[in-house]
Amino acid sequence: MPRFAPSHRFKPVFVWAGLLLLGGAVSGLAQPKIPTVPGAIPKLDLNTASPDQLQKLPGINASTAKKIIGGRPYTSVGELEKVGLPKPTIDKLAPMVTVGDTAKEASPPETVTKVPPQKGMVWVNTESGIFFREGDRWYGKTKEGKFMTEADAAKAGYHEAKR
Repeated sequence: MPRFAPSHRFKPVFVWAGLLLLGGAVSGLAQPKIPTVPGAIPKLDLNTASPDQLQKLPGINASTAKKIIGGRPYTSVGELEKVGLPKPTIDKLAPMVTVGDTAKEASPPETVTKVPPQKGMVWVNTESGIFFREGDRWYGKTKEGKFMTEADAAKAGYHEAKR
């Protein structure tokens, strides 16, 4: 039974067809899919965008991008006026940008109140040199500090917080 043996003329065609098939499969994997509403362009978040991303917007150059980043956080697109953008430019940008949730970024991190190893100790803020008594606002809550007896705190040169 004769075997099919492609002539040398057909080999480049097979290689070319294989590359086309492989290239189509690979190119589909190489481009990440961005979930969007059909026909909609993903909006750029003014509170998290990089300078390069901002410069891709119409009317935004490098210095304007720095001003936008310096004016963060934003709660609305209209707040771009505070960095000097004219109203027509803001109106043009409004459909292309958004502002993310600033509540997470704007709120200070919560401090966990530390508990003294024994009753009657004072909290010494080692950074400021001030100690706080139990019931004071900053008792056990400053970043840098430790519990000491009042006598040890005074001996070490710490002074009591003004009331």
